[in-house]
Amino acid sequence: MSKLIERRTHRNPRLLVFYGAIIAMAAVLAGGLIYRQLLNSGKYAERERIQSLRRVVSPGPRGNIYDREGRVLVGNRPRFSVTLDLAELRSELSAELRAVTRNYASLPEEDRPNYDQRLRLARVSVAQRYLDQVNTILRRDEQVRSARLNNHFNYSLLLPYVLLDDLAPGEYARLIERLPVNSPLQVYTSSTRHYPYGSLAAHALGYIGVNTNPEVEDFPGDDLRQFKMKGAFGRDGLELVFDDQLQGEAGGAIYLVDPAGFKVPGSEGTVDKRMPVQGRNITTSIDLDLQQATEAAMKDSEGRDRIGAAVALDIRTGEVLTMVSKPDYDPLLRVPNLAPEADVAKSGVWLNRVTQGQYPPGSTFKIITALAGLRAGAIEAADTKFTCLGFYRVGNRNFPCHNRNGHGERDVRGALRDSCNVFFYKYGVEIGPNLISAEAQRFGFNHSTGIELPHEFGSPRIADPAWRKANWQRFRLADGVWRDGDTANIAIGQGDTLITPLQAACMVASFARGQTETRPSILHDPKRPVQNTAPIALPPADYNAVLEGMEQCYSFGSGRLSRVDGLRGAAKTGTAQLGRKDMAWVVAFAPVENPRIAVAVVLEGAEDDNSFGGGTFAAPVVQAILQAWKDKQDRATGQPVNLSMR
Repeated sequence: MSKLIERRTHRNPRLLVFYGAIIAMAAVLAGGLIYRQLLNSGKYAERERIQSLRRVVSPGPRGNIYDREGRVLVGNRPRFSVTLDLAELRSELSAELRAVTRNYASLPEEDRPNYDQRLRLARVSVAQRYLDQVNTILRRDEQVRSARLNNHFNYSLLLPYVLLDDLAPGEYARLIERLPVNSPLQVYTSSTRHYPYGSLAAHALGYIGVNTNPEVEDFPGDDLRQFKMKGAFGRDGLELVFDDQLQGEAGGAIYLVDPAGFKVPGSEGTVDKRMPVQGRNITTSIDLDLQQATEAAMKDSEGRDRIGAAVALDIRTGEVLTMVSKPDYDPLLRVPNLAPEADVAKSGVWLNRVTQGQYPPGSTFKIITALAGLRAGAIEAADTKFTCLGFYRVGNRNFPCHNRNGHGERDVRGALRDSCNVFFYKYGVEIGPNLISAEAQRFGFNHSTGIELPHEFGSPRIADPAWRKANWQRFRLADGVWRDGDTANIAIGQGDTLITPLQAACMVASFARGQTETRPSILHDPKRPVQNTAPIALPPADYNAVLEGMEQCYSFGSGRLSRVDGLRGAAKTGTAQLGRKDMAWVVAFAPVENPRIAVAVVLEGAEDDNSFGGGTFAAPVVQAILQAWKDKQDRATGQPVNLSMR
């Protein structure tokens, strides 16, 4: 017996191997556990964080745009929507999905909708029940759009689903009153761009586009799955140029979500949050009163917009007081205000004619020709006179005056007053094209103005022999040779010279100050200094001769329809041809004794309408602008201002 016991207590070597294997496996398991739980715990914690957290980005409201007196030209308004909180519908969705499944259970298997199709049907059915509650309150008959709803479930589950957008204030009030507080239906208020005056100053103010990718700076969670609410960005005008300033600072939130992707309810569901901040405001130099007066004056007798441009500047500072380009568009809808049959591309509704329109200056250019002749000594203010017979012969061609019967004898004052072509043919040819071109360049006609607006016409051209030689093939001219007839043409603002209305306004503002350039701005700065550029450098008698001619033009000459009673002004009319259209021009400034406002207006006539003159069509627009300006001065002082002749 003892021997048997001894044999059984003897160690079996095979058991040692088995024990060793067990110990080794335990060590491996322990090592793996240590590796995963201790050494690799950060990796799995990071995975868990990413899976259970979501980041939502909300754009900030854009800054406001004001006129020079602090009146809102572009702002933000509340946008009311009714939304559905999908996180609160999970039980209803599950029940509806079971009901849909039962409804199709009796069909053959091949005819039954698959799971995804049943899920889509369940979602639409539940959402429509809630939308029907809204329909009952608002007396509407709206339907849920299946594709949009399911796309939201798949990609934007954390955000509320918008059932109805942009509700009227009355609808908003009814929903607030009748929807239960604890309902998944909620009225959501967001911010949207608002243009209180519609298309007023549309080309200057610009419009916005939808930004689907707003960014929030210095906010955690870049690596999380993100949901971004739509924002806005500037597409044109001031909205574009100052987009960085107007753009609001986006806010962010990080939410805890359950395995299905729904936000965890209650305060514990919000991990971090930063509120969006509105963008900075800008104050334009636009005067709302003058802008409205100009817009109204740009309509014809039937209330339709004329095609053309008008701009007014503060002569002292160069600030833009009014800027109108027609036709215009609704900056909120970004839809041209044109008849359905109109050709949008041909009408150029998106073109800001003030800064981008390219026009021959017509007889407004005679101011430049007169100054060039006086500076060259070809015209003497006291003695130079010439008789207009209704035409002037240059080479073998007669160049007509607009008065076919002739004006008779005229000096530089009378020639400007009556816009006599013959006087300027004569002395333009005598001066020569290079001196005329040099004078135009002194007044900035050879470069853009640099105003704070996009897409300004950057290559205005002053035609002269050098320009023609370099460009005759590009513009399909007859040849590169400059002739006296070309000089006669440019002397009265015809030919190949092209400028913008803003350049014309800058020219007349500069002349009013006795200087040669004006730097315009569409931003208002109450501390902006008076501009001081190179002087015209004419003796007072010569300068006054041009001034007197323009004053006579305004008072009883070709520009008399621009005259405002009690306001002493100076003007120059013009009619230019561009293709088969006439362009009606007037430039003006007032008051003569203390120049404050400069105006340029150009209107485009119909093709082959030879009666479309500046003094008839553009002058009344100038008159409306100057009248509105004078009325403001009168109101500011409490009595009519005496600005009569000295």
